[in-house]
This record gives sequence, structure tokens and C-alpha cells, in this order.
Amino acid sequence: MADLQRIVDDLAARLDRPLLLEDRVQRVVAYSEQSGAMDDIRRDSILRRHTTPEVRAWLRAAGIHDASAPLRTPGAPPLGLLPRVCVPVRHGSALLGFLWFIDAEPEMPDADIALAAASAPLLAMALFHESLATGLASHRELEAVTGVLLGERDAARQLIEAGAFPQGQPVTALVARPVAAEPDEPLRMALEQGLLALRRRLSGHHPLHLVRYDHGVLLVAGPAVPAEDVHAALAVPVVVGVGRTRPALADAAGSYTEALHAAETAARVPGLGPSAEWARLGVYRLLTGLPDHELHPGLEHLLADPQHLPLLETLETYLDLAGSAVATSRVLRLHRTSLYYRLQRVEELAQTDLKDGGERLALHLGLKLARLSGRYRPRV
Repeated sequence: MADLQRIVDDLAARLDRPLLLEDRVQRVVAYSEQSGAMDDIRRDSILRRHTTPEVRAWLRAAGIHDASAPLRTPGAPPLGLLPRVCVPVRHGSALLGFLWFIDAEPEMPDADIALAAASAPLLAMALFHESLATGLASHRELEAVTGVLLGERDAARQLIEAGAFPQGQPVTALVARPVAAEPDEPLRMALEQGLLALRRRLSGHHPLHLVRYDHGVLLVAGPAVPAEDVHAALAVPVVVGVGRTRPALADAAGSYTEALHAAETAARVPGLGPSAEWARLGVYRLLTGLPDHELHPGLEHLLADPQHLPLLETLETYLDLAGSAVATSRVLRLHRTSLYYRLQRVEELAQTDLKDGGERLALHLGLKLARLSGRYRPRV
């Protein structure tokens, strides 16, 4: 980055005109001291490190992505955009970025444009090396975070020594699991972009992230950030699971496992809402480690026939309400006679006795376990 800034400052001094350098997706990479003609777009670009979607669309329509030589782009008063000179920065045929000059008060002379174009190859080489270094650093971080989630203490040490995470700080894991049934590349890209944006906003928490096959992981120093921040940062609907805080980065795997189970539970149990903390999962915390074939034998019979779903829903509500027929009738809006008939059918089909406390407990836990496994999907 130092080389890029030096080249930008040197070119601005030679031209006696402020400039701004963007990468190929129009994120601000470097800029010189700004003086002379200025518009709100330039100010916002410097402050926010990127331009607005409307301005990017306008400039794309002007042909900047296809240009191989400098071009003048028209102003757009409705957008608050002054005319500009764009010098595409390419490495061979690959577009790496854009060099921008405001083309007003006065217009930029052709000779100065030619001088700027002559500097483009040097900028391209610096941008190319910068992208390689960034890519290498990102790859190393990805490998190290993967190791941390697998419980590898050396991986945690590497991240701390690299300054990516503070020494001696506790860590909390959050998992964002898309609601979409089948994960695909666009969905994973949306997770990647959202988590990167969230990392920039949460820089004080020293966040790390990783996108896996069907979920994204965020590690933060200290206690968890609000799950609402994760929802707000992502362009796709997700459920968020939060693990318990661990004393050090080397212990993050435990928090991650809890966050993953919490997210999976929230996905299977809509009543928990779009976010779930492992510490607040109650009975589901105990059930996540049990195999789903350990169900009450009578439940197996009821689950095997979709026509029995109303009976299962009635049974679960009855057990959730501590066996209160009055409360169950009110919640399900059932006449008491209809409720008793359904419960009697459950006893007959499951070969059980709902007056037996042990049987009620086994059925109740079995229904919750069937929810977690996806074998039981109530309509509400």
C-alpha cells in the first residue's frame, strides 16, 4: 500500500491536480491531497471508501469497464457528479482499477491525460502486487481460522502473532445459517460479502470469519455482538446461533460447536425466533447430542404416517402445557371432547398411558428430538 500511495502522491504533484485510485469494483484504494474542484461524490467516496450503486451504474454505462485508454465521462447533475477523466488501470488485459480526475475548473489538458496514462502501467503493477499480497494474507487467515474451529492451538497462536486477534482476550462464536434449503455459490458469496462488511463495522471486536458449505462463522473478541447486527449485515435470510464465550481463541472450537447447534435448532424450531443462544436453549441443549433413533417406540408409529400429524401437534401442545386440558383446548381452539378424543387416539396408536409421568416425559423429549432431526415438522 505504501508504494501505491507514493505513486499517487507523485503523480498528483506532477500534474498539480488531485486524483483518486479505485480497484476494479470501485473501492477506494488511495487518493492524493484534495484541492480545487470537488463534488459530494468525491467526498463520500473518500469517507466511505466506495461510491454509491447509482454512480457506479452511471459510470459503467459511460463505458469505463470496457475502456483500454483514457476517456472523459460526462457529469450527472441529478447525482451531484462533475465530469471526470477516467484512466483504466490494466495488467495485460485484466482490469485492476481506475484512476480518476475531476474534469472541471479547468478541464484537464490532453497532455496531462497522456502523462496520467503513462503512469497507469506502474500503478497496475503496484495494484497487482497488492492484490497478490492481500490474497495470500486472506488465504493464510482462512487456513488458520479453519484450524481454530478444529481445535488446533497452533492455528490460534498464528492468528495472535499476526495481530489478527488480541492476546489474552476471550472469544465468542456466532453462526449464520441460511434459511434456503440448498446452499449454492451465490448464497455463499452473499455470506462472504455480508460477513466482510460486518467485520469492517465491528473492527473493535477484532472479528474473524469463515464461510463453510452451508453456514458462515464469525469469531469476535469478548462477549457476543448482537445477533441483530448479523441479520442486518446479510442480504439473505438466516438464523443465527450464538455459542458461549470461551477464555481464549484456542478454545473457540467449543463455542463454534455450540453456535452451530444453536443455529440448527433455531432452523428446526421456529418458535425460538431467528436467533438462538446455546445457553438459553433449555431442553434442546440436552437433545442435540442424542441420536434420533432413540425415540419412544409409539412415536415411531405416529411419525410414520403423515395423517397422524394433527395428533402429534395436539400431543406436543398438551405436554408443553404440563398436561392441562383447559390450556390445551384454549390454545388449539378445540372443544374439550375433541381434545380428549385425540389424546385417546394417541394412547391407542402409541400404546402408551398419558397418566404415567415417565411415559409423558419420554414422549415429550421424543417429540423435541424429532423436531431437531427434521422428522417431525408441525404446521405452526
